[in-house]
Amino acid sequence: MGGAPNLDPGYSAHSRSVLSPGATGEHALGAAIYDEAAARIGDRLAAGQDVAVFCEGDPFFYGSFMYLFERLSGRFPVEIVPGVSSVMAATAASHRPLAARNDILTVIPGPLDDDALRQRIEASDAFAIMKLGRHFGRVKALLGAMNLTDACAYCERVTLPEERIMPLADVTGDAPYFSMILGYRGAEPGIRDAVIQRRETAQ
Repeated sequence: MGGAPNLDPGYSAHSRSVLSPGATGEHALGAAIYDEAAARIGDRLAAGQDVAVFCEGDPFFYGSFMYLFERLSGRFPVEIVPGVSSVMAATAASHRPLAARNDILTVIPGPLDDDALRQRIEASDAFAIMKLGRHFGRVKALLGAMNLTDACAYCERVTLPEERIMPLADVTGDAPYFSMILGYRGAEPGIRDAVIQRRETAQ
């Protein structure tokens, strides 16, 4: 589920891809895909083998692994190892704290309509807008209309070789699915006044 390329070479011969990176949920892929993947894993578990499922980010934070867990946990013991979520990784990469003190932090899916996005942003001191992809232009325009462009950092493919961090105002063109906007409208000076530096991983 996205983590196989990071395996030690000694284990690679025994690794299998059960879901493609970028899988966006049970409804997007279809339940049959997860049924098939769970059946393949279940066969190995029933044969007495141990199986590890590698995920990008945290398996239970908008993670497709939850659909495998639903199908397997009733029959087999499962240990969940927490991972570093994309929000935390993006915050670290941006070199700007995410929230402080009594700030209200909201994680918002980008596909929500503008009214829903605006409502959730206005109710928050800090926010992370995920799953941008084809919704990026619309979301960026909404933040501009709310006078929040300068309060936002754009984070793309964080922790990957193509990582890019920059002020939202500097972004032109489209955004990939693995991108995020981190915004702050609270009162903490150390966050509010922080300068977002443009940073790109060398290719």
